[in-house]
Amino acid sequence: MENPILKQIGTVFIPVSNIEKARDWYCDILGLKTDGEIQFGHLYVIPMQGTGIVLDSKIYSEDRIFRTPAFHLNTNNIEEAFHFMSNKGVNLITDIEHNHYFNFKDPDGNILMISEC
Repeated sequence: MENPILKQIGTVFIPVSNIEKARDWYCDILGLKTDGEIQFGHLYVIPMQGTGIVLDSKIYSEDRIFRTPAFHLNTNNIEEAFHFMSNKGVNLITDIEHNHYFNFKDPDGNILMISEC
C-alpha cells in the first residue's frame, strides 16, 4: 500500500482568547478584510496562500500559547516588514536576526516569526 499521507501542512491552529479581536488584529497585519465568517462561534479561517491559519478561541488557555514560533510568515524584504510591524505597534521581541527574521507577539502572547524568503 502506498502511503496515503501527503507531505503537506494544511492548517495551523492558533489559540486566541477573543475571536473577534484576534480576527481584526491578524487581518490588519496581513492587509485583509475582516468580512469572513466566524464559524461555530470560535473559529476564524484567515485566507492565506499555501498553508492556512485558523484562529481558535475554544482551544485557548495561557498554557497553550506558542512560546516559540510554530511557523513563520514570509516576506520579500525583512527590513520593510520589521518597520511595518513596528509602525503598527506590534510587540516586537527581537530585532532582525542574521539579516533574515524577527519574532513578535500577538495580543494573546503567541510568539510568531516573520522571515525573508
